[in-house]
Amino acid sequence: MAEYRSHRFRSADGRLDLFARDYPATDGAGGGLPLLLMHGLTRNSADFEPLIPHLSGHRLIVPDQRGRGLSEYDDKSDQYRVDVYSGDMFALMADLDIDRFAIVGTSMGGLMGMIMGALAPAKVAALVLNDIGPVLEEGGLDRIRTYVGPNAPARDWKEAAARIASVNAEAFPDFTEEDWLAFARRTCREDATGVFSAYDPAIAKGLDPEDDAVVPADMWPVWKALDQMPVMAVRGGLSDLFSAETVAEMDRRHSGPFEAVTVPNRGHAPLLDEAEVLAAIGPFLQTYAR
Repeated sequence: MAEYRSHRFRSADGRLDLFARDYPATDGAGGGLPLLLMHGLTRNSADFEPLIPHLSGHRLIVPDQRGRGLSEYDDKSDQYRVDVYSGDMFALMADLDIDRFAIVGTSMGGLMGMIMGALAPAKVAALVLNDIGPVLEEGGLDRIRTYVGPNAPARDWKEAAARIASVNAEAFPDFTEEDWLAFARRTCREDATGVFSAYDPAIAKGLDPEDDAVVPADMWPVWKALDQMPVMAVRGGLSDLFSAETVAEMDRRHSGPFEAVTVPNRGHAPLLDEAEVLAAIGPFLQTYAR
């Protein structure tokens, strides 16, 4: 596993102690812009471990959003929302004295990336969206709602892996037991009570169909604000959240550079270490994140 420096920082509202991994560029060149890698709703900074070795030309900033991983949980559950998370990310990059960077965002992290790019185009050089866009399919949202929230701890890692497989098997049909165990170790923690998801169950509040905290009602105006930004959209070929029709419409409405990558045999969301992604993301960042 690649080595990183642990970085603690204060949330944008000053209330919470948050955590990020800071990986140095290791290929000897270090000519690329820093990359901000942002995870999805129930994930944390470990989610990008499969991708990290392939981005060695960049300094990588990989945070745990509030309520996840090693970041502090928020006692105000109404603050678990994409605009608040985005403010935390601007605070993180300012704390690290990084003025310009590119973003890789998975799912919720991609929504944050779109918002950040629209708010501060001078700071965000390019954007990689992993299985997310301006339209989120209701079928995928309904599936996510079935498993996010309070759950009893698993007895051991094997049971935790089996639980994760039970709700994600359609998205990763070729996964082995070892793959599911690795998945569990990236997304769960263990204590005396057992193995449990490494997030605050209160994040589920923002998935209420009447609440736009996690899923903003209309992201097309945000997409319009990104019109000139270089964007690469990754879609799992089996995704139930990000449709091929949305990818095509994003391309139609975008004037700047736009690349679309479909990952076969993957649903929501690709791990980003798939051959199709690696063949595209390196040249994209080489061109637009330098």
